[in-house]
Amino acid sequence: MRRLSFSLVAAALLCIPALAADPIKIGLVNETTGPNAEAGSYTVNGTKLAVEEINAKGGILGRQIELRIEDNQSTNPGTVLAYSKLTGEGGITAIVGPIRSTQIQAASPTIQKGGIPALVGGTDPSLTKVNNPWIFRVRPNDSYSSRVIADFGVNSLQLKKWAIVHSTDAFGSGGMKALTTALQSYGVTPVLIQGYTNNSQDYTPIVLAIKKSGADILATYMTNSQDLGIFAKQLRQLGVGIPWVGSPSIVTDTAMKLAGPALFGTYAVADFTPGSGAEAKSFAVADHALYGQTARALEELRWALDRGTAPVLVTSAMAGGLRSLAKFISAPRGMRNNDLMREVGVPAWKLDTLRRQSHGWDADGLGRAIRSVARADADVKGQASDPAYALEKMVLDVVRARPRS
Repeated sequence: MRRLSFSLVAAALLCIPALAADPIKIGLVNETTGPNAEAGSYTVNGTKLAVEEINAKGGILGRQIELRIEDNQSTNPGTVLAYSKLTGEGGITAIVGPIRSTQIQAASPTIQKGGIPALVGGTDPSLTKVNNPWIFRVRPNDSYSSRVIADFGVNSLQLKKWAIVHSTDAFGSGGMKALTTALQSYGVTPVLIQGYTNNSQDYTPIVLAIKKSGADILATYMTNSQDLGIFAKQLRQLGVGIPWVGSPSIVTDTAMKLAGPALFGTYAVADFTPGSGAEAKSFAVADHALYGQTARALEELRWALDRGTAPVLVTSAMAGGLRSLAKFISAPRGMRNNDLMREVGVPAWKLDTLRRQSHGWDADGLGRAIRSVARADADVKGQASDPAYALEKMVLDVVRARPRS
């Protein structure tokens, strides 16, 4: 998603006259405060990392990217205000928007009035069907996720009595409609469709309705992770243990922290898995090597190369992992997590990964590992006769550089 976003921006820039030294201003509207700030931090930090990576490689058309961030405070009015600020200040080339459909829906008139491309992650299918030429979706919409949920529940789990619980906002209502349509293609009519208002605290009536319906499978399109965490606990406390398949909110960090064991055994569609593509596999190679797991790192490397992953992606992922680890280790001790995330430039989940990976590393080892990656990168870019050998040697050298591997 990130790469697609900036590719679209790069294409748009071909028609924009400017001095070579002028930076390209890209806006970002996201949740840096409010109840969804944890989720928003992932987007903000991921965007910063993307900007850092692109600028390090010379920018776009020889121009550096300048990121302008506006907080939407996790609200629809805040999203409208944030877009108004960015479109009104002038010089903004494109705006990376939030992932919540209801926020994008609220800001759509402002986006259209501003006339600046908005790259959004909202999954409500209707968002790109409202005659607004400035909204570009960079994520699969729920006409896809709903078909996956229906297929899995009907064909893999062999269950036909569906209860659907959904938020009544744009995301939840759109997902519910798409799933109902997908189930109809299998001859299934849900035994219960129940909506709720975001930020509810008591889901007892909904849980009791699920029990009374006789449903043997639950599907959800819940917008906020906090709501999902509360619902999950109340669902289990009231004795509902039927299989549960839901939208990506089930597998967010926030939902899993809040719900804990109440989410054990649930299923969710997700936008990303470690084996989803070449870049993802490259990061898996780097992660295992930085943990000192030689066999796993080599296994992932061979799997990636067998499936055509470009060697330069592997060296790039390893270099990025080492840079993040070096920043983490060199950060002042005693920093709070939020400050540490800003210092290192990573989201909370990545901070936890770095904390675990840092055990066993020291400055000398990191230096040796970084030099090894630089040599491998030069080899594969120089059309080495055997790139696979160069990468395997790099993995072994990185693991050996970790003093307590």
